[in-house]
Amino acid sequence: MIEKTTVIRMLEQRRIPFSVLEYPVDEEDLSATHAAELLGLDADRVFKTIVLVGERTGYLVCVVPGTCEVDLKRAAKAAGDKAVRPLPLRDLEAVTGYIRGGCSPLGMKKAFPTFIDETALIFETISVSAGRRGLQIMIAPQILAELAGAVFLPLIE
Repeated sequence: MIEKTTVIRMLEQRRIPFSVLEYPVDEEDLSATHAAELLGLDADRVFKTIVLVGERTGYLVCVVPGTCEVDLKRAAKAAGDKAVRPLPLRDLEAVTGYIRGGCSPLGMKKAFPTFIDETALIFETISVSAGRRGLQIMIAPQILAELAGAVFLPLIE
């Protein structure tokens, strides 16, 4: 039986269609591409959640394919800022409530401006963290955007 995370409980309470995928955690490789390999999914369909800090705007969240990197200039432009930088990993849990490898764009401690790379719209469903290492949810990108208050934009290099 799968342990219910905040994300899973939120989706169930709202009767949102989704599925849960579980895979063995490899502490040496927490990457989205490794998760995709273990789950037998196209790596471009497994999205990772990256938290950034804007010079003026503060925290923001970018959801991008696991095979790609966030283009910091595009992310800054999306946030209406001059520059953004990755949130130091040591601060991730305090800011979001999640640890590296288990950070979801849903259910963070606070709502932050969220942006999803437009390539998500290619797929009927995408995979994102369910809020715990080794646990992913498959969800329609439009529903994810609605729940996260996110906007679709080009965010990758």
